[in-house]
Amino acid sequence: MCRRKTTRLWPVWTVAWITSHRTWRAKSWSPARPQVLTVKPTDERADAVVIGAGPAGLAAGIRLAQAGLSTVVQERHWLWGGLNSFYKLGGRTYDVGLHALTNAAPKSARKLPLPRVMRQLRIPLEALELGDQLGSCTVFPEVSLDFSNDFEQLANEVRVKFPTSSEAFDELARELAASPHDVRGGPVSTRQELLRRLRDELLVDLLLHPLLWYGSPTPNDMAWSLFVVLWKSIYEEGFARPRGGVRPLLKLLTRRLKAAGGTLRLRSGVQEVLHGNGQTEGVVLDDGTVVRAPLVLSSAGLVETLGMLGDDGQQHARKKSVGPMTFVESCTHLKQSAPSLGFNKTITFWNNSPRGIYAPSTPEPFDARSGVLCIPENYAGQDSEPEGILRMTVLSQAAAWEGLEESHYAMQKEAAYQASLAAVAQFAPDPSPHVVARDVFTPRTITHFTSKLGGAVYGVSAKVPHDAAKIAGLHIIGTDNGFLGIVGALVGGAGVAALAAAGAQPQGQGAAP
Repeated sequence: MCRRKTTRLWPVWTVAWITSHRTWRAKSWSPARPQVLTVKPTDERADAVVIGAGPAGLAAGIRLAQAGLSTVVQERHWLWGGLNSFYKLGGRTYDVGLHALTNAAPKSARKLPLPRVMRQLRIPLEALELGDQLGSCTVFPEVSLDFSNDFEQLANEVRVKFPTSSEAFDELARELAASPHDVRGGPVSTRQELLRRLRDELLVDLLLHPLLWYGSPTPNDMAWSLFVVLWKSIYEEGFARPRGGVRPLLKLLTRRLKAAGGTLRLRSGVQEVLHGNGQTEGVVLDDGTVVRAPLVLSSAGLVETLGMLGDDGQQHARKKSVGPMTFVESCTHLKQSAPSLGFNKTITFWNNSPRGIYAPSTPEPFDARSGVLCIPENYAGQDSEPEGILRMTVLSQAAAWEGLEESHYAMQKEAAYQASLAAVAQFAPDPSPHVVARDVFTPRTITHFTSKLGGAVYGVSAKVPHDAAKIAGLHIIGTDNGFLGIVGALVGGAGVAALAAAGAQPQGQGAAP
């Protein structure tokens, strides 16, 4: 992440978040985690530095430490997790980012992504206490498609509601089931390929809608290779949720990092990546500390990392562009459980327009005609909570939020929230009378807490290899490699770290105690 200090011009809720979080850290639940260090302004040495403590960064740190390399994971903020973190506000806990773990799979499916990466990280899959989704759906004005972790349910929905396309759908499903996750190449436009095969625009819209929302940096379409990954992750393998949400998962990762010998530094961002003669030399932290290291793995994103390389890198970064897709998301606490109010689906992908919409909300700050509703209670095996929770996500665009005066910014956030509630009420019970608390995140929030330029959750449109920075020892990990979602982040971070460690020799003196 391009972790440069900026003047903080953020709404009142941010101050409340910081204040409540500091109180919470002192008084409430706190997972065992690697030692948080007070950084001194002196040069240090390590074998490897990881930028960012999201799932990709933590997985990379674990694999590097397992290989015997002295490894430090640098995180600018108070909490680890990146786009998938948690905090307390007004005495209530909010999970951000995690709607679901994709690639839900039993331990017996050893070759599938989730069991495989958990073995690599030496974390028992059972420790996640995963609960399968109860059932999800895609809802358009004319028709809906239900699906679950049993692929046959989706197949039957297509046979009943789109009988003229059912044979072509079955053929497509068989082809994708036999395909590996890491398909290379293929058609440039998945939408056009599906139209050629299925010959029904509405069916193509319905099938693509959840996949676009859960991973595409491209408006209304995606590359075929990404489509294959998301189809297998969502439709074939399905959704699950760790018992308790994202916190137990992050707790397992930070504990494993510590056990492997790695170090996590919070409130210690990277300002610059040092390099010379085509070789990585280390990083400069926000306080001026220099950490010398021949390996740097960055989960900040390609453009953001290039921006840390000095003048040459910044010129290169300007030639790249972050993806246009960003969102407004809200977390709502209800007076009683969501299922008791009639919310019986785990995730609903809605589209209140005849044709599928997945594009920036230009020129408006938000567009609630298309979105995602997630009910965390509607996974098996979750702890009962006194209040229900709704997660609503709608389309946005970053430029419309930039430079807004604070009162206008607050008004737009409220307008986006009310539009989200109204959109949900078109296909589900109206949640408005039952709201007791909520928080709203915009592209501006995303950039502030993750340094993702433009709030681009899914990164650059054209995915790149890990060595795209063209500097030996500098590796890009995370979404810009095409590894999306929490499981994708874990797989990508662990995989690139293993490649980097294979060519490295331990030489650092470790992080400062």
